[in-house]
Amino acid sequence: MSTLLTINVKNYEPQAQSFYFFQQPAIYTGGGQVYSNSLYSQTLGNYDSTGSILTFQVNLQYYAGIQQSNTPPSIGSASGYASASRAVDLAPASGGSGKPNDWTNATVSPLGLSAPTYGEGVQPGAFRITTPSFTSPPYFNVGSAVDVNGGIVLSNFVQANPLSNTDCQPILTYYVQTGSYTPGTVMNFTQSSINAATSDFTGGYTICNVTLNANGTWTVQRQ
Repeated sequence: MSTLLTINVKNYEPQAQSFYFFQQPAIYTGGGQVYSNSLYSQTLGNYDSTGSILTFQVNLQYYAGIQQSNTPPSIGSASGYASASRAVDLAPASGGSGKPNDWTNATVSPLGLSAPTYGEGVQPGAFRITTPSFTSPPYFNVGSAVDVNGGIVLSNFVQANPLSNTDCQPILTYYVQTGSYTPGTVMNFTQSSINAATSDFTGGYTICNVTLNANGTWTVQRQ
Protein backbone atom coordinates (compact mmCIF):
# COMPACT_ATOMS: atom_id res chain seq x y z
CA MET A 1 0.00 0.00 0.00
CA SER A 2 1.40 3.37 -1.00
CA THR A 3 2.17 6.07 1.56
CA LEU A 4 0.44 9.43 1.22
CA LEU A 5 1.92 12.68 2.47
CA THR A 6 -0.91 14.96 3.58
CA ILE A 7 -1.12 18.71 4.16
CA ASN A 8 -4.30 19.98 5.84
CA VAL A 9 -4.85 23.74 5.64
CA LYS A 10 -7.14 25.91 7.79
CA ASN A 11 -7.73 29.58 7.05
CA TYR A 12 -8.40 31.85 10.02
CA GLU A 13 -8.06 35.08 8.07
CA PRO A 14 -11.43 36.89 7.82
CA GLN A 15 -11.68 36.60 4.03
CA ALA A 16 -11.47 33.59 1.74
CA GLN A 17 -7.95 32.96 0.48
CA SER A 18 -6.50 31.18 -2.50
CA PHE A 19 -3.63 28.80 -1.73
CA TYR A 20 -1.12 27.04 -3.94
CA PHE A 21 1.28 24.20 -3.21
CA PHE A 22 4.76 23.52 -4.54
CA GLN A 23 7.82 21.42 -3.75
CA GLN A 24 11.40 22.20 -2.79
CA PRO A 25 13.35 21.76 -6.04
CA ALA A 26 15.37 18.58 -6.30
CA ILE A 27 19.16 18.60 -6.43
CA TYR A 28 20.21 18.15 -10.07
CA THR A 29 23.48 16.93 -11.51
CA GLY A 30 23.97 17.31 -15.24
CA GLY A 31 21.54 20.10 -16.00
CA GLY A 32 21.19 23.87 -16.10
CA GLN A 33 18.73 26.14 -14.29
CA VAL A 34 16.14 24.38 -12.14
CA TYR A 35 12.48 25.35 -12.59
CA SER A 36 9.48 24.72 -10.33
CA ASN A 37 5.83 24.12 -11.17
CA SER A 38 2.76 24.81 -9.08
CA LEU A 39 1.22 21.49 -8.04
CA TYR A 40 -2.24 22.43 -6.81
CA SER A 41 -4.32 25.56 -6.17
CA GLN A 42 -7.64 26.07 -4.43
CA THR A 43 -9.66 28.75 -2.60
CA LEU A 44 -10.53 28.24 1.07
CA GLY A 45 -12.99 30.17 3.23
CA ASN A 46 -12.59 31.27 6.83
CA TYR A 47 -12.62 28.17 9.04
CA ASP A 48 -14.95 29.61 11.71
CA SER A 49 -17.49 30.60 9.05
CA THR A 50 -17.31 27.54 6.82
CA GLY A 51 -15.63 24.71 8.72
CA SER A 52 -13.69 23.99 5.53
CA ILE A 53 -10.26 22.35 5.46
CA LEU A 54 -8.17 22.19 2.29
CA THR A 55 -6.36 18.86 1.91
CA PHE A 56 -3.38 18.30 -0.39
CA GLN A 57 -2.08 14.75 -0.80
CA VAL A 58 1.01 13.53 -2.63
CA ASN A 59 2.15 9.94 -3.03
CA LEU A 60 5.53 9.18 -1.46
CA GLN A 61 6.44 7.21 -4.62
CA TYR A 62 9.12 8.96 -6.70
CA TYR A 63 8.54 9.53 -10.41
CA ALA A 64 10.84 10.46 -13.26
CA GLY A 65 9.16 12.81 -15.69
CA ILE A 66 9.69 14.18 -19.21
CA GLN A 67 7.62 16.89 -20.89
CA GLN A 68 7.61 18.42 -24.35
CA SER A 69 7.36 22.18 -24.87
CA ASN A 70 7.32 24.55 -27.83
CA THR A 71 9.26 27.22 -25.92
CA PRO A 72 11.83 27.37 -23.10
CA PRO A 73 10.39 27.64 -19.56
CA SER A 74 8.89 31.01 -18.65
CA ILE A 75 7.56 32.19 -15.27
CA GLY A 76 3.75 32.32 -15.32
CA SER A 77 3.39 30.05 -18.36
CA ALA A 78 2.59 26.36 -18.60
CA SER A 79 5.79 24.30 -18.52
CA GLY A 80 4.72 22.18 -21.48
CA TYR A 81 2.08 19.83 -22.78
CA ALA A 82 2.68 16.16 -23.70
CA SER A 83 4.41 14.30 -20.88
CA ALA A 84 5.41 10.86 -19.66
CA SER A 85 6.40 9.51 -16.25
CA ARG A 86 7.76 6.37 -14.62
CA ALA A 87 7.82 5.27 -11.00
CA VAL A 88 11.49 4.95 -10.02
CA ASP A 89 13.67 4.00 -7.09
CA LEU A 90 16.48 6.15 -5.70
CA ALA A 91 20.13 5.13 -5.71
CA PRO A 92 21.27 4.02 -2.23
CA ALA A 93 23.22 6.37 0.00
CA SER A 94 27.01 6.11 -0.10
CA GLY A 95 27.99 2.71 1.20
CA GLY A 96 24.51 1.30 0.70
CA SER A 97 23.84 -1.98 -1.06
CA GLY A 98 21.27 -3.28 -3.49
CA LYS A 99 20.46 -2.60 -7.13
CA PRO A 100 17.42 -0.30 -7.28
CA ASN A 101 15.64 0.52 -10.53
CA ASP A 102 16.99 4.07 -10.60
CA TRP A 103 17.71 4.71 -14.30
CA THR A 104 15.35 5.37 -17.21
CA ASN A 105 15.98 6.20 -20.86
CA ALA A 106 13.93 8.87 -22.58
CA THR A 107 12.61 8.81 -26.13
CA VAL A 108 11.34 11.91 -27.90
CA SER A 109 9.49 10.37 -30.87
CA PRO A 110 7.30 9.00 -29.50
CA LEU A 111 7.71 10.78 -26.16
CA GLY A 112 8.33 8.33 -23.36
CA LEU A 113 10.50 6.83 -20.63
CA SER A 114 11.70 3.24 -20.52
CA ALA A 115 10.96 0.86 -17.66
CA PRO A 116 13.61 1.75 -15.03
CA THR A 117 16.58 -0.53 -14.46
CA TYR A 118 19.66 -0.40 -12.26
CA GLY A 119 22.29 2.11 -13.37
CA GLU A 120 25.92 2.33 -12.32
CA GLY A 121 27.16 5.65 -10.95
CA VAL A 122 23.84 7.35 -10.21
CA GLN A 123 24.25 10.02 -7.52
CA PRO A 124 23.26 8.73 -4.04
CA GLY A 125 19.59 9.46 -3.28
CA ALA A 126 18.87 10.28 -6.94
CA PHE A 127 17.47 8.73 -10.09
CA ARG A 128 18.84 9.20 -13.61
CA ILE A 129 17.18 10.15 -16.90
CA THR A 130 19.24 9.63 -20.07
CA THR A 131 18.12 11.66 -23.07
CA PRO A 132 18.72 10.75 -26.73
CA SER A 133 19.91 12.92 -29.59
CA PHE A 134 17.39 15.60 -30.60
CA THR A 135 17.25 19.06 -32.14
CA SER A 136 15.15 21.85 -30.62
CA PRO A 137 12.49 23.04 -31.00
CA PRO A 138 10.59 21.31 -29.55
CA TYR A 139 12.22 21.48 -26.14
CA PHE A 140 12.16 18.78 -23.47
CA ASN A 141 11.98 19.17 -19.70
CA VAL A 142 13.16 16.34 -17.44
CA GLY A 143 12.94 16.03 -13.69
CA SER A 144 10.93 14.99 -10.66
CA ALA A 145 7.21 14.29 -11.03
CA VAL A 146 4.75 13.64 -8.21
CA ASP A 147 1.35 11.98 -7.88
CA VAL A 148 -0.82 14.82 -6.54
CA ASN A 149 -4.44 14.15 -5.57
CA GLY A 150 -4.51 11.27 -8.06
CA GLY A 151 -2.76 12.89 -11.05
CA ILE A 152 0.94 13.01 -11.96
CA VAL A 153 2.43 16.51 -12.33
CA LEU A 154 5.99 17.54 -13.23
CA SER A 155 7.08 19.19 -9.97
CA ASN A 156 10.52 20.57 -10.80
CA PHE A 157 12.78 20.14 -13.79
CA VAL A 158 15.67 21.23 -15.97
CA GLN A 159 15.76 21.66 -19.72
CA ALA A 160 17.14 18.46 -21.18
CA ASN A 161 20.32 18.44 -23.24
CA PRO A 162 20.73 15.93 -26.10
CA LEU A 163 22.71 12.77 -25.37
CA SER A 164 23.10 13.50 -21.68
CA ASN A 165 22.47 12.12 -18.20
CA THR A 166 20.46 14.08 -15.64
CA ASP A 167 20.57 12.88 -12.02
CA CYS A 168 17.68 14.13 -9.87
CA GLN A 169 17.63 13.90 -6.06
CA PRO A 170 14.09 14.72 -4.80
CA ILE A 171 13.51 16.57 -1.51
CA LEU A 172 10.45 15.79 0.62
CA THR A 173 9.64 19.39 1.52
CA TYR A 174 6.51 21.14 0.29
CA TYR A 175 5.29 24.72 0.64
CA VAL A 176 1.91 26.40 1.00
CA GLN A 177 1.54 30.02 -0.11
CA THR A 178 -1.37 32.41 -0.52
CA GLY A 179 -2.20 33.33 -4.09
CA SER A 180 -3.08 31.40 -7.19
CA TYR A 181 -0.90 29.49 -9.63
CA THR A 182 -2.59 27.04 -12.01
CA PRO A 183 -1.07 23.56 -11.57
CA GLY A 184 1.63 22.95 -14.16
CA THR A 185 2.54 26.65 -14.32
CA VAL A 186 6.20 27.65 -13.96
CA MET A 187 6.71 29.78 -10.84
CA ASN A 188 9.50 31.67 -9.16
CA PHE A 189 10.43 29.32 -6.31
CA THR A 190 12.68 31.81 -4.50
CA GLN A 191 10.02 34.51 -4.47
CA SER A 192 7.11 32.19 -3.71
CA SER A 193 8.85 30.49 -0.79
CA ILE A 194 9.34 33.79 1.10
CA ASN A 195 6.97 33.75 4.11
CA ALA A 196 5.39 30.50 2.89
CA ALA A 197 4.38 27.66 5.23
CA THR A 198 6.99 24.88 5.12
CA SER A 199 5.86 21.25 5.32
CA ASP A 200 8.98 19.13 5.81
CA PHE A 201 8.26 15.40 5.56
CA THR A 202 11.84 14.24 6.03
CA GLY A 203 12.33 12.08 9.09
CA GLY A 204 9.23 9.95 8.57
CA TYR A 205 6.46 12.50 9.04
CA THR A 206 3.36 11.93 6.88
CA ILE A 207 0.95 14.70 7.98
CA CYS A 208 1.41 18.46 8.27
CA ASN A 209 -1.41 20.58 9.68
CA VAL A 210 -1.00 24.12 8.38
CA THR A 211 -2.90 27.08 9.79
CA LEU A 212 -3.06 30.56 8.30
CA ASN A 213 -3.65 32.67 11.39
CA ALA A 214 -5.86 35.76 11.51
CA ASN A 215 -2.76 38.00 11.62
CA GLY A 216 -1.29 36.46 8.45
CA THR A 217 1.32 34.25 10.14
CA TRP A 218 1.54 30.48 9.70
CA THR A 219 1.50 27.64 12.21
CA VAL A 220 2.70 24.19 11.10
CA GLN A 221 2.37 21.00 13.14
CA ARG A 222 3.88 17.72 11.92
CA GLN A 223 2.87 14.21 12.90
